[in-house]
Amino acid sequence: QVQLVESGGGLVQAGGDLRLSCAASGSFFSFNSMGWYRQAPGKQRELVATIISGGYTSYADTVKGRFTIFRDNAKNMMYLQMNNLIPEDTAVYYCHARVYGLNYWGQGTQVTVSS
Repeated sequence: QVQLVESGGGLVQAGGDLRLSCAASGSFFSFNSMGWYRQAPGKQRELVATIISGGYTSYADTVKGRFTIFRDNAKNMMYLQMNNLIPEDTAVYYCHARVYGLNYWGQGTQVTVSS
């Protein structure tokens, strides 16, 4: 059974930084890919960043150069370092993992960026 628990959200002023964490249970090395998604009020959930086996990463154009996704396999943790936040980054952020063809989601953590 895979469980994902996010933490690290909060309220920050524009230009500030936050680091989101995702604690994963289960066999971490079997996670084919992991990523962060976000959903703003009235909008569809969108992909923010992904990291796959081997450490390859990809980012949405809107966060490139500002956000960094990385994993700590020894701790079964995944992170999203968010720098230079803008109000448009305000959303609920979700941790995602794909394991043997199945999708798993965390409960989400709210990030609010004030102008």
